[in-house]
Amino acid sequence: MRANRGCQMHRPPHRWFTIELRILRRAHLLAFLLIQSFPAIVFADKLVLISPHWEGIRYEFERAFKASYQRETGRSVELDWLDVGGSSEALRYIESEYKSKPKGIDIDIFFGGGYDPYLVLKKAQLLEPYPLPKPLLDKVPQQLTGVPLYDPEYTWYGATLAGFGIIYNKVVLRLAKLPMITTWEDLASPQVFGWAGSSDPRKSGSVHMVYEIILQAYGWEKGWKIITGLAANVRGFTNSASQVPKDVAIGEVAYGLAIDFYAWAQVKEAGADKIGFVMPDNLTIITPDAIAILKGAPNPEVAKAFIRFVMSEEGQKLWLLVEKAPGGPQRFQLNRFSVLPTLYKLSPQTSAVQLNPFTWRSDFAFDAKLSAERWSIVNDLMGTLVIDQKHLLTRAWKEAIDNGGLSDREWQRLAAMPISAEEALTFARTKWKDPEFRNQKINEWIHFARTKYLAGITPPIIRSEWYSLFGLLFISLGLMVYGRKSRN
Repeated sequence: MRANRGCQMHRPPHRWFTIELRILRRAHLLAFLLIQSFPAIVFADKLVLISPHWEGIRYEFERAFKASYQRETGRSVELDWLDVGGSSEALRYIESEYKSKPKGIDIDIFFGGGYDPYLVLKKAQLLEPYPLPKPLLDKVPQQLTGVPLYDPEYTWYGATLAGFGIIYNKVVLRLAKLPMITTWEDLASPQVFGWAGSSDPRKSGSVHMVYEIILQAYGWEKGWKIITGLAANVRGFTNSASQVPKDVAIGEVAYGLAIDFYAWAQVKEAGADKIGFVMPDNLTIITPDAIAILKGAPNPEVAKAFIRFVMSEEGQKLWLLVEKAPGGPQRFQLNRFSVLPTLYKLSPQTSAVQLNPFTWRSDFAFDAKLSAERWSIVNDLMGTLVIDQKHLLTRAWKEAIDNGGLSDREWQRLAAMPISAEEALTFARTKWKDPEFRNQKINEWIHFARTKYLAGITPPIIRSEWYSLFGLLFISLGLMVYGRKSRN
């Protein structure tokens, strides 16, 4: 009896073991079926990108890269896009993140935003070098009109090219009897007052580049004179560079600072009979719009594969070809230059861009190193002198125009600068990353700007400020009286 009881005592564990084994087998079978049904979910590689590029570029490159990666590796890949704003904001974000996480910030790729930010990041040693395979690299020229198309140390590559110019509305010009604009200096004319458009260069790298081009093309003093007049004529500074061409297209403004592909998109949509785009002769440049692997990239091999794809003929066709063309974009036409000269031999009917940048010529010598070094301080000067104090600048500008025209002396006063080009560069190289010093100078410049703009203003502005104070006082007294009556 004891033996039987002993056997019975051992049977339950055996039975439970059998049940557990069956459950385990079924779980393995279910997992196998899930893996076969959804391989991309289980085995997908990953790529994390930070980019100021618009939705169309993201969609087309993600779609095409996923297909290319699957063909080459047999694996799927998922792309995670991080959007923190324009190129200036992306640069600030990257720099800020590396301060707390110096070994890596969990981002693989920086894609787009011009190329000045990449020079800044290279100097800070925040980019990971990656030499392209020789067959790919040999197809990319080392420079274009003196501007490098990739870093000789392979930390960044020009993924596409960008030209800078002026978009204008032909219909508005005709109806409002406004002048035809062909240079940056034309945009500073009092005739253009209220008809110009620009975005904030502190938020847009492409528009920052336009202002840097003006400073280098005309020199520091005349450059700031033009920038001051242009800023006074601007109706308002937008947060996005893409908004200005749209404003021009709908007639909100007649002229706008624009990067080429935003302008061409509006020309395509509205028609060349309504919208025009000009790149000022010998006063502008075509620069690379870059891509790079960030230091400590969590997915370095996938990042390298993406760089190879973007720089390949397959990737470059996405920029250049019209929508639905074989090998071109499928949903969004990108209207961008390719960095491969051979692609410009394709049929003009399949190309979204008619200008060949490799046959375009300019005598303007742009200093990329200078541009990168003073990037931050130029943004701060723009912000404190002409954007944040625009209401005062515009009033002073309008009053001068209304009082018989803007004299050279008046214009020089409004365009006066608190520092020279040499001082700005010295600050940029030495003290501008010191928050205390930078804030002190910005406060000094704000006072400087307000003083020079208010110097020519007649009393009505001051009286209106007093009226506002009296109004606030009256409302406060009314609320006090109402409160007492309510308590009684």
